[in-house]
Amino acid sequence: MHLSLVIGILMFIMKVGAYILTGSAAILSDAAESVVHVAAVAFATYSLKLSYKPADDEHLYGHAKISFFSAGFEGAMIIFAAIYIMYEAISKWLAGLYLEHLGLGTSLTALAALINGALGWYLIWTGKKRQSIILEANGKHVLTDCWTSLGVLVGLGFTLITGWLPWDPIFAIMVAINILFSGFGLLRKSVSGLMDYADPEVNKQITGILDKETSRYGIEYHHLLHRDLGYTHWVELHLLFSAEMTIKEAHRIATEIETVIESNIKPSARVTSHLESIEDHHEIHDDQHSE
Repeated sequence: MHLSLVIGILMFIMKVGAYILTGSAAILSDAAESVVHVAAVAFATYSLKLSYKPADDEHLYGHAKISFFSAGFEGAMIIFAAIYIMYEAISKWLAGLYLEHLGLGTSLTALAALINGALGWYLIWTGKKRQSIILEANGKHVLTDCWTSLGVLVGLGFTLITGWLPWDPIFAIMVAINILFSGFGLLRKSVSGLMDYADPEVNKQITGILDKETSRYGIEYHHLLHRDLGYTHWVELHLLFSAEMTIKEAHRIATEIETVIESNIKPSARVTSHLESIEDHHEIHDDQHSE
């Protein structure tokens, strides 16, 4: 994350320099996206540090959900940048277009795209390897910055080849629309995590394991709940045993089933099971609800 922050600042300086040289709306859009990127990375760096802080008396489940706030913040910043880019591109187009030193400006933008492409790939790879949604989201944001630069390069290329200046704001607007979708995607992921959205794929995996394991032991289960904490899935369920089975044996089986789930759900899982007697659990639950 520190590497991403330092490179983000350097990219911003490089893109501002390219804009000053050319006056290009497309390059300005690229530089504006970099401002947002630096702010988002600074927040993500803080979030990553906080996410590893252990549980305490005020946060019994730990601090990992900050990762969803971080992804949402990055998404909101990307959307803000996209709106600003479209505003600037249209304003410049209406005010009258002029471009200078396109060759040098294009070279600087190409270098920025190359560096951001390599950094984005590295961050996503590291995020998946270390099971960090913050690193992965930041990597996708950096790749968005790379695609922005590539879009700018295409626009500048068209302008250089044809001499038609409106290509510059047109591609700036196209880039803005592209990163707008990226921003909404991160916001959607953030809201899903904060609202404990039940991933159908994860649910399918867990129920598949439970169906197999409970059938093997001749028991049943119900009241399955699971939530994504960013770095792990928290799973809760009720296991139903025969009243004739000893607590010792029931606990052994429950622990084995928990271990199977924790071993197969990625990136990781924490499982808590509640042991019940299959003969009278309906009765007990009905009594509790009536109270």
